[in-house]
Amino acid sequence: MKKFKIAYLYYDLMNLYGENGNIRYLEKKLKEQDIDVQIELLSIPDKIDYKKYDFYYIGAGSEKNEIIVLKDMLKQKESIINAINDKKFFLVTGNALELFGKNITIDDQQYEGINAYGYSVYPEKERIVGEQYFKTDLIAHNVIGFQNRTNVMSDNGDNLFKVIQGVGYNHDINFEGIHDNNFYGTYLIGPLLVRNPYLCDYFVKEICNYLNIEYKNPDTSGLAYKAYNEYLLNFLKDLNS
Repeated sequence: MKKFKIAYLYYDLMNLYGENGNIRYLEKKLKEQDIDVQIELLSIPDKIDYKKYDFYYIGAGSEKNEIIVLKDMLKQKESIINAINDKKFFLVTGNALELFGKNITIDDQQYEGINAYGYSVYPEKERIVGEQYFKTDLIAHNVIGFQNRTNVMSDNGDNLFKVIQGVGYNHDINFEGIHDNNFYGTYLIGPLLVRNPYLCDYFVKEICNYLNIEYKNPDTSGLAYKAYNEYLLNFLKDLNS
C-alpha cells in the first residue's frame, strides 16, 4: 500500500468556515483508492519540513491570524518556494491564497508576502460575499463555492478558474485562482472539495499518477455528488429566473 503524507498547515489558526472538511473528504477519497494517508497537523511553533510531505493544505483565517501565519511562513520562504518548484501538491483556499503573493495590504499596512507569485493583494471598498460559479480546464464539471473576503488581487496569469457568475481576482478581471505545477490556490471556500466532488476526484487521480498507481473510478451515486447536482440545478434556475 502506497503512503501519502499530508501536512495540514496552521490547522488551528486558518480554519474558518469548516475548511478542515477539505482534508477529511480528500482523506476519505484517497483511502477508497487503497492509499495509506498520513495527516500531520502543524502550526506555530512546529518546525515544518517542506521536503517531508507530498501534499500541503492551508485554509482561510481571520486577518489577525493571517498576519501571524505570514510572519511564521516567511521564516521558511525559500523552502516553501522550493517545494512548489519540486511539484509538491499545495491546496490553498480562502485568504490563505494571499500569503503566496508579492505583498498584502491590511489596515493600511503593507506586508511582504512569500513572493512565490507576483500578485499584489489590496483592500476592496466593499466586502465581497456570495455564491460563485466558475469553470475550469481541469474537469468537465463547473465549480461552485462561496467567497467572503475584503481583499482583491492583481492578475497573476496562472489562472485556475474562469468566472461565470461571481468575482475573479478583482471586479475587472473574470479569472480567479492560481494553478502552477501542483499548486492550486483559490479564494473559494465551502469547503471546496466537499461541495465539488468531481474536483476532488481530479486531485485523487493526480495523486494516483504521482504515486504511480492505477486510479479506480469512483461511485458517483453518493451523497456528495447528489448534493452537488441538486445545488447546481437550483443555482442555475435562480440564475436564469
